[in-house]
Amino acid sequence: MKFVDEVTLKVVAGRGGDGCMSFHRGPNMPKGGPDGGNGGRGGDVLLQGHEALNTLVDFRFHSIVKAGNGKAGGSSMKTGAGGEHLVLDVPCGTTVVDEATMVPVADITRPGQQVVVAHGGSAGRGNHSFRSSTNRAPREFERGLAGEERLLRLQLKVIADVGLLGKPNAGKSTLLSVVSASKPAIADYPFTTLVPNLGVVRVDPSRSFVMADIPGLIEGAAEGHGLGTRFLKHLSRTSLLLHLVEVSPTDGSDPLANLVNIEKELRRYSDALANRKIWTALTKIDTVPPDELELICSECRKIYPDRPLFTISSVSRQGLPELLNALAESVEQAPGEIRSAQDSVTQDAINEMFRRRGTKDDEDSAEEDEVEVVYRRG
Repeated sequence: MKFVDEVTLKVVAGRGGDGCMSFHRGPNMPKGGPDGGNGGRGGDVLLQGHEALNTLVDFRFHSIVKAGNGKAGGSSMKTGAGGEHLVLDVPCGTTVVDEATMVPVADITRPGQQVVVAHGGSAGRGNHSFRSSTNRAPREFERGLAGEERLLRLQLKVIADVGLLGKPNAGKSTLLSVVSASKPAIADYPFTTLVPNLGVVRVDPSRSFVMADIPGLIEGAAEGHGLGTRFLKHLSRTSLLLHLVEVSPTDGSDPLANLVNIEKELRRYSDALANRKIWTALTKIDTVPPDELELICSECRKIYPDRPLFTISSVSRQGLPELLNALAESVEQAPGEIRSAQDSVTQDAINEMFRRRGTKDDEDSAEEDEVEVVYRRG
């Protein structure tokens, strides 16, 4: 299936039904009073969180959706039927932004959560509603009003407790495959991971948390190089970022420079995201001698003296128990800390959309980034 995490959707609520102009007629009542009924209200458009969905691909082929119109009123003061509401299922983790104003409309985070994104039009009144002591035979009635029409941008952001940050081939997918049941693609070339993967990490029978493997970042990612800002927004819902740094990069680069450069890209994308709780984990430590590893650790502590530092090897499982227990403890303390920071990251992403809007690169990227992949939950 296609992983699509951003779409533009036009929603049109239903039009209200017209009021009726009618006068009662019957035996021995040739000139009865007004009895025109009101119309029915137009249907709303609602978005609803659905736990079984993990992509917005359906909206790529149905970019305009409409709710039902209200029915017109009838004689004998009959009120028209209301328009049928249109309920659209979206993945949990979907943020909705008004494309015209770039104002956030909704944030759908749990199954069954419903949000009205377009209100149906008001119904018109029939002439019975206009009767008065001075106007016994009104001929006034109202037309129903058009429903609300909006152009929305839907953004899917994965919901995870811990987000893995790092360069391509830093060992993110390998770590996720070892500590959870998720089976992301793993290979010895860059950008093996093309979409976020989620895995449930069980530290013990009563403790677990969700870890997200985000496609690797390279220098210039904030400007769209590599996979660019396409997936950086997925880190906004995590309570902690675990920055994986390969101690002996296959491309011969300096691990310390990689550490600093990736976090520079993170800050260039969003200050709020860069200020999130970040831990460092040196990976593939079984590939370097102990004295070299100790030197790298010493330099890392100089760069980020107040940050937790872990050394791990996913292949040999060295250092994993200590890391996972520490992550679980941090996640348990995190509820409630993330909301305001997440809102700031959402606003940073909206600012980025303003910058990209109308450019050819933005239009092309939506097509180029549709890749045939499976979005897995382990």
